[in-house]
Amino acid sequence: MSLINFDAIRELVSSGSAKHKQELFKEVMLMVLARATRADSNVESVEVTQVRNVLKEQTGEEFSDADILTAASSAVFESQPLERYLTNATRKLTDAERVAILSALAGVIRSDSEIRYTETDFFDRVATSLRATPSEIAGLLVSSS
Repeated sequence: MSLINFDAIRELVSSGSAKHKQELFKEVMLMVLARATRADSNVESVEVTQVRNVLKEQTGEEFSDADILTAASSAVFESQPLERYLTNATRKLTDAERVAILSALAGVIRSDSEIRYTETDFFDRVATSLRATPSEIAGLLVSSS
């Protein structure tokens, strides 16, 4: 698959609406997980592999290592920080999607041999930007039944 160009996120920020909710979820998931690989300035192959596996599981699409590494340093963040994009995107994401993003992010952070302060700081900033509650961060969702 070719690299996502973050059109859904750009549209969300510029117009306030997203036409393709699933595309937005995929782009946010890719953006967050790819950036997590660089959170500690030490990109390890195990982290990239974890991101690729999670993206396949969550979106059904294959991403190459190059796609992930390119997304990790994407120019989309030059004009506005990650937190601003996530704050705008959170209005369009369901609780389940936000929990999936946070769970996947925790998995990526845990995938290498050491958890560093910069990684926990990144997780906290993402959780705050997604307006996650403590129960959502813990992966607890109210069942609909």
